[in-house]
Amino acid sequence: MDRARRAGRSIAVLHKVYDKVSDQTRERANSRIDAALREWNEPE
Repeated sequence: MDRARRAGRSIAVLHKVYDKVSDQTRERANSRIDAALREWNEPE
């Protein structure tokens, strides 16, 4: 709660923001993994 107060935001707002960042990070990681697997599985 102290961090939320210092940031001038409610805990709900902070969760919403960080959830979005977490989702974006997960999507980016999954895209990179998918690309690596496609490259790995390409026939030579």
